[in-house]
Amino acid sequence: MMVFHLPSPKVAQRYRYSYLYEGPHDDEAALAIRDCNIDGPLMMYISKQIPTSDKGRFFSYGRVFSGKVSTGLKVRLLGSNYKPGSKADVYEGSVQRTVLMMGRKTEFISEIPCGNLAALVGVDKYISKTGTITTSAEAHNIRNMKYSVSPVVRVAVQPKNPGDLPKLIQGMQRLAKSDPLVLCINDESTGENIVCGSGELHVEICINDLINEFAQIPIIQSTPVVSYKETVSEEGDEAMSKSANKHNRLHCHAMPISEELSQDIENGIITLKMDPKERVKKFVEHDWDKSEALKIWSFGPDGEGPNIIMDATKGCQFMHEIKDSMVTGFQVVTNAGVLCDEGVRSMRINVIDTTLHPDTIHRGGGQLIPTSRRVFYACQLKAQPRLQEPFFLVEITCPNDCSGSVYSCLTQKRGEIESEESIPGTPITMIRAFLPVAESFGFTGYLRSHTAGQAFPNCSFHHWAQMTSDPLSEMENPCTKIVKEARVRKGLKTEVQPLSHYEDKL
Repeated sequence: MMVFHLPSPKVAQRYRYSYLYEGPHDDEAALAIRDCNIDGPLMMYISKQIPTSDKGRFFSYGRVFSGKVSTGLKVRLLGSNYKPGSKADVYEGSVQRTVLMMGRKTEFISEIPCGNLAALVGVDKYISKTGTITTSAEAHNIRNMKYSVSPVVRVAVQPKNPGDLPKLIQGMQRLAKSDPLVLCINDESTGENIVCGSGELHVEICINDLINEFAQIPIIQSTPVVSYKETVSEEGDEAMSKSANKHNRLHCHAMPISEELSQDIENGIITLKMDPKERVKKFVEHDWDKSEALKIWSFGPDGEGPNIIMDATKGCQFMHEIKDSMVTGFQVVTNAGVLCDEGVRSMRINVIDTTLHPDTIHRGGGQLIPTSRRVFYACQLKAQPRLQEPFFLVEITCPNDCSGSVYSCLTQKRGEIESEESIPGTPITMIRAFLPVAESFGFTGYLRSHTAGQAFPNCSFHHWAQMTSDPLSEMENPCTKIVKEARVRKGLKTEVQPLSHYEDKL
């Protein structure tokens, strides 16, 4: 299959280089990748870290796209957050050894030319999960891998013996290194250590690895918790906040953006790095006005999430000076929303009007960042905030006579049936359904017990869907319950702060 159907690196890189390489398509590194040139600069992408027999060390495994990698070679290591020209997330180091991984064995080799898969020893201390290794000073990153799943299930862990905490934190760092999908968070404000995975089974395997291999200490784990997202459901009224020195006023309002646009931003189809003309064209396809698309300041959180802040002011002065402060406030707010500190999704903030002090010293970041955070929180509260919950796509294969039991299991777990098709020539049915991640814990066992073990579910993360109930309602409903539990867990006040806490009166 591989010989007949997979193109050789020389053929494949010719048409893939423009997508793989983030820099200009005519620079030295891009052309070397395109031609799979052994004499060009070294360009290698590290895709995963494999634990070695030495405790705490890893083989950095990846593919050589151009040049050759050899033992003792001096290289530049570009982390996934490296921006050309900046000094952040870039390291200089040398390759201690080059290794060929052959089945269960590892062979040490002096050099490995382009087109091959190789493992390096000695660079794991610079690169945490993935990264680019190069010998060229001008090279840009090779594009990061996109995964079809995202870490939506969280488990808080703590050592049985409090004295083992440093071992646990060290073990979590190793776990995060070895699995590109796992997210390990050491939250200093609440003192929680959280492991996030893509599903119940994934988290279970990760914690097992943590206990037996990486930390080697007994661990107490909490029940799994699902990550929710916050969003807004309607266009909100204008909100205004004054800075602490009362010299600056910011007027903004929030509105939702379409699910299709959010998905395009999440999937990297629309980014801030792309050509501005191309980006405007994409926004116009999503029914945006061209003049609006030109005034986008940033996406958030981290400059790449599915939230947008834009300048909708007319004739306001000093906007370019306060842009950075407002974007910083926006990144903080979209990373932890107003309801329960969860990430925000599908929210657009329009900056409508500003009144600023003419003197630069009175409108610095110290005055404007807290003010912009307050005004964005107020905007979110005024635009009917809602929660979004993650859904799995469950594909269940079962014999035809079992499908009734599968349907009843799904309806009891709030599942939505998408399609059912029988596989021709076999007595087997394939049922596709959407299942809330919150209901997926123990679903496999539940389904098997109701179908005498004949149904086999296969879950993968599919989408975020908005929950209908109002999280700010006086009456208790599923959303208010989730918000309350999350706030208690994160050590916040149980009640969501009222609008008057964030907004100032004119």
